[in-house]
Amino acid sequence: MPSLTYAEENYLKAIYHLSDDGKHNVSTNDLSKEMKTKPASVSDMLRRLSDKAVINYRKYYGVTITEEGKKSALQIIRKHRLWEVFLVEKLMFSWDEVHEVAEELEHIKSNLLIQRLDDFLGNPKYDPHGDPIPDEYGDVKARPRMPLNELQMNDGGQIVAVKDSSAAFLRYLDKVGAYIGARIKILDKVEFDGSLEILVDNKKTLFMSKDVAANILIIQTS
Repeated sequence: MPSLTYAEENYLKAIYHLSDDGKHNVSTNDLSKEMKTKPASVSDMLRRLSDKAVINYRKYYGVTITEEGKKSALQIIRKHRLWEVFLVEKLMFSWDEVHEVAEELEHIKSNLLIQRLDDFLGNPKYDPHGDPIPDEYGDVKARPRMPLNELQMNDGGQIVAVKDSSAAFLRYLDKVGAYIGARIKILDKVEFDGSLEILVDNKKTLFMSKDVAANILIIQTS
């Protein structure tokens, strides 16, 4: 894989996510918003990444990620998610504290360190937010999941991931007791605004807005 700088890795990871794992073109404007920088700076970076053959870039036509770029992006994501597991399980960080720290650690270049970290953690398949961890070959085994707000009355499921991993959202979920692994059942779905009344683990009732529920991903069990 090509040698990438810290900044180049951040851009490549953003392109991978914005392209829906490499399925679509990404516009310069969308990337500019994601990276919180001017379009001219984005264009300069895209030319650098194109020179390294990790993206295809044509001015005014947007950018696509190459197969080599996908491999590099997945390895960055792998490192990030493994470090999040380590921070939560071994250093007792809460799940709302780990993203920024993992953003720093994901740029460590040692493949041997990352492989030993993976083995030390017991080769986890998912990070603390429920996102799948790519293996050393870049393979991702994602499980089928759906937004909680799509469930209907009396449907049940298990929370397996979140779409919004911002610290504020995760702290909110901690406050109301909605966590990865929780079993839920829909007791009521309000026609007016789509808000939900939910039974958690057969003992606690929560009232949740449609917007919050849309950012919680579940595996349906009934």
